[in-house]
Amino acid sequence: MKSRAIVPARIEFDADGLPFAPDFGDRYHPRVGALAQARHVFLAGNGLPARWAGRERFTVLETGFGLGNNFLATWQVWRDDPARCARLDVVAVERHPPTRADLERMHRGSPLPTLARALLDAWPPLTPGLHRLVFDAGRVRLLLAFGDATELLPELRLAADAFFLDGFAPSHNPAMWQPRLLEALGRRAAPGATAATWSVARELREGLMAAGFEVERRAGIGGKREITVARFAPRFVARHAMPSPACAAREAVVVGAGLAGAFCARALADEGIAVRLVDRQPRPAAETSGNPAGLFHGTVHADDGPHARLLRAAALSTERRLRPLIGSGAVAGAVDGLLRLGHDLDAMRAAVERQRLPADWVQALDATAASALAGVALPGPAWFYPAGGWVAPVDAVREVVAGLAFTGGVEVHALQSAGSGWRLLDADGAVIAESAMVVLANAADATRLLAPFGLDDGPLQRTRGQVSGWSGNPVPLRLPVAGDGYAIPMPGGGLWCGATSGIDDEAGPRAADDEENHARLRRLTGLTPPADRANWPCGPLPAQAPGAARRKDQPRFLPRREGLFVCTALGGRGITLAPLLGALIAAQATGSPWPLEQSLVDAIDPARWRVRAQRRAAQR
Repeated sequence: MKSRAIVPARIEFDADGLPFAPDFGDRYHPRVGALAQARHVFLAGNGLPARWAGRERFTVLETGFGLGNNFLATWQVWRDDPARCARLDVVAVERHPPTRADLERMHRGSPLPTLARALLDAWPPLTPGLHRLVFDAGRVRLLLAFGDATELLPELRLAADAFFLDGFAPSHNPAMWQPRLLEALGRRAAPGATAATWSVARELREGLMAAGFEVERRAGIGGKREITVARFAPRFVARHAMPSPACAAREAVVVGAGLAGAFCARALADEGIAVRLVDRQPRPAAETSGNPAGLFHGTVHADDGPHARLLRAAALSTERRLRPLIGSGAVAGAVDGLLRLGHDLDAMRAAVERQRLPADWVQALDATAASALAGVALPGPAWFYPAGGWVAPVDAVREVVAGLAFTGGVEVHALQSAGSGWRLLDADGAVIAESAMVVLANAADATRLLAPFGLDDGPLQRTRGQVSGWSGNPVPLRLPVAGDGYAIPMPGGGLWCGATSGIDDEAGPRAADDEENHARLRRLTGLTPPADRANWPCGPLPAQAPGAARRKDQPRFLPRREGLFVCTALGGRGITLAPLLGALIAAQATGSPWPLEQSLVDAIDPARWRVRAQRRAAQR
């Protein structure tokens, strides 16, 4: 899916003082008030809060987030309900989201000031795609989908228990109520799902019925005589073309306690899964993830392809995850911005303008402006990522895995299928652990464990990398700078720079690698060290044979091995990618809404290698 540039909402006030959208000629909510409408139409119309009582998870899908009032009302009712579900997921689509400034203006004097402030503080840059915001210690999650609903809905993987059909009136915004969109809702409905909306337009009711809903009218509110409510009760249940990797397991073993494994384990634990981490080293983050410092940031491509979209989503996710840890002092790092050297300033600025990228996400700076931020003379223009930064990976892993069961100093020699689960064996054949779910996050070693199942067809290989640095000596560099390598200034003086990369298993530092890193440092920043210095496969594994899959031309259609996942080979982007991919693994395993669009999941699906091999074989 090609992402469209996000155009923020244009918001004015009408003669009655209500927020008004001049581009659609309609109000955001009736005179009776947004919260009153939310409670009567969307909550009561969907039988809430009664329907989520005692549930482990309840998922709401909203078409038309607007100013967030329906979400705030739902969140407050959930908080007030002693019988509430353990976890509430709200997925909301919005083509024209408000800017942070407009959102703050709209919620001044809100009757729910604490929740409104939390939403405002978490409000993301207005970039296309999915933004996952977490509240109430992870028990409430808001997945914002910025973009056109007709394009984004087919990209969402979820099973909604309730639908809030909002948006401007069908006469003002017919695209939001078209049959194609309503059919997409039906394909994302959980059994017994309900829907509610303030509209009673005939086209809407007919579209809902065609999508498999039973429709009725109820008393309205705020000048609306009637509203529409519906229940998903299709006459025919279509067989899903895409197999679901979700399993019923309530426990999991994660092999590998580096960045990938740590964030996978924490995300699974946040879903209520009992997790055990296993690593061949005696402590977490003792191998590649043991580097003293590393960067996180996105990237900008002229065509905004899958690589750029994935790294943008990942960088935003990592910033949201790490900022509080760094701010509290629990983890060494900084989220003060990052500079990445560019080449053609005109092309850089053209990409920003064409994609309408907001300044709180990225800015294209000339050499003078970039050098002023860096504190040193940079050789050319640079991208400035205000939410980019650096972190000490060991610190981050330590905080993320705190409280989780950990078994260190144990080498997993073999993976064995064991009835409805999986068994991990040591070199003597003794059982290390047994579980219905296993996540392999042990870098290239995962291919050895998968080989007996015919699942080692991904082109993974070991690489060697080295960083160099010194401490104590003051440096003028103020922000991390990346390009051909990177430089990270350290608190108290000194810096880290790197990193070399090569296909090599040799351990230990090399003087030649130090020299290579120092040459990069000089090219990036002009700094000279003191003389006295001291591919991303992620997801459920495919079955060995295509089996009964009706389609084999895309990874999403291949059957999966239940309870077996992989998250590995993150390479130099491990810090940026690990939090988001960990959340993806947990969502795939538990059936909660996926935090990435389906097309981006396809781009990192381990099954993609098998699909490519089948295509090549068919062309011979």
